[in-house]
Amino acid sequence: QVQLVESGGGLVQPGGSLRLSCAASGFTFSNYAMRWYRQAPGKERELVAVISNVGGSTNYADSVKGRFTISRDNAKNTVYLQMNSLKPEDTAVYYCNTFQSVTMTNYWGQGTQVTVSS
Repeated sequence: QVQLVESGGGLVQPGGSLRLSCAASGFTFSNYAMRWYRQAPGKERELVAVISNVGGSTNYADSVKGRFTISRDNAKNTVYLQMNSLKPEDTAVYYCNTFQSVTMTNYWGQGTQVTVSS
């Protein structure tokens, strides 16, 4: 019943910006931290950003600090990833994720492609 649906990916030039969205349903959204991961071709899936359940705490991978911002709107059951100053090495499929400790289960969206190229 838990569903995570990403949107907002696309093709952008180096130095440009995109905002990704993840619409959540099937659980009490405001009770859980949310995460963004990404996976580039031939590489392991990596954690990009984390936000706490009410948005009071965030953490970022060193590679995106100062360029990406994670946020959430609990009234809309949506988490966002604002990506600025994009680089070709940011090219990847971006996934929305949450972990529910009560069931010891990770939930994933279908992913959205981000391509940074001139």
